[in-house]
Amino acid sequence: MENISIKVGGMSCQGCVKNLQAALASQAGVSAVEVSLADGAARVSYDPALVSADQLRGVVEDAGFDAA
Repeated sequence: MENISIKVGGMSCQGCVKNLQAALASQAGVSAVEVSLADGAARVSYDPALVSADQLRGVVEDAGFDAA
């Protein structure tokens, strides 16, 4: 398992947090997700054999947020 912290721009409420957390958690290979509105970040534990860091950033962007 690997861990990544993705800076997330554009979140404004707990609804954003829940939507992003669900989107990331639904990806194959993701074992844990913590999204923080206060930090503007998503921390993800994932299996790099099943999903890449770039794919996870893409999920953030597909959910309507900016990923860095």
